[in-house]
Amino acid sequence: MSLSQMQVFNDYVMPGTMELVAQEVDKFNAASRGAITLSTDGFTGDFARESFFQTLASAQRRVDRYAAQAAAAATDLTESQYSMVKVAGGFGPIRYEPSQMTWLQRPTQEGIAAASEAFAKILMQDQLNSAIASAVAAISNQATATNDVSGGSPISYAAINGAHAKFGDSSSLIVADVMSGACYHKLIGDNLANTERLFQYGAVLVVDVLGKAVIVTDAPALTNAAVDYKVLGLVQGGVTVNNTSDVVSNIETTNGQTRIETTMQVDYTFGLGLKGYTWDETNGGKSPTDAELATGSNWDKVATDIKHTAGVIAVGDQS
Repeated sequence: MSLSQMQVFNDYVMPGTMELVAQEVDKFNAASRGAITLSTDGFTGDFARESFFQTLASAQRRVDRYAAQAAAAATDLTESQYSMVKVAGGFGPIRYEPSQMTWLQRPTQEGIAAASEAFAKILMQDQLNSAIASAVAAISNQATATNDVSGGSPISYAAINGAHAKFGDSSSLIVADVMSGACYHKLIGDNLANTERLFQYGAVLVVDVLGKAVIVTDAPALTNAAVDYKVLGLVQGGVTVNNTSDVVSNIETTNGQTRIETTMQVDYTFGLGLKGYTWDETNGGKSPTDAELATGSNWDKVATDIKHTAGVIAVGDQS
């Protein structure tokens, strides 16, 4: 493989990858009903901050028309903010020998397609796993959003329904449940699943269960070893992953070994945000690790009412 051919590879591998990511993001967003939103919109710096006015429900009061006049307590119009955090990742370096392809007379485009699709799946999986781990951590940290029946009762649709009930009259806002494949098949065994397939990409499956979308993916945060299953119930826009187009790649061909070697390396970032929660910039810090994202105390609830947050979680035994 000549140097000019390697330059063609370098020019086309990342455009192909980003096209794959964009296509699958669009499908996933639609099929999951917007519960987990993947977006190419980005932000500068380590955090993205947005302010909002908190609820004025406490300003409502009862009036006695026959009572003597008295001073009424004022309710302050309070503004709060929530932060999204930027997460960094890498892919490679991947090493191979250019002469391997020329020896087999295989076209350069074949390597481009393989590298592009592999990276696209890995990138999407990282984004989803990070988003799910963050949501599990934040929501589990709120007793008013958690229905934990583990330690005696298995996960069941009743347990999931109990988690939905945490939203009370706003439970209809929950548009999708997120669970592992093993949990999904357990529910099938209990005759509680509708197997209509909406979308599948790699190891991510989205189906429809009793009127709500169910995102089926074996994210590590959804299982606790051989102990329990965790099922997230998310509202529309509950989890946002953005900045998905921030990808930098480099391919180098070097001498010095008995045969010429080529390495490919990719750096990428994406932002993570949860509805009703802010990333704790002091405790969680910048450019967080997986462990920091999965720490509930690093996600502070800023919404006054739990009904205004990302959703709920059900926890139950595996059997």
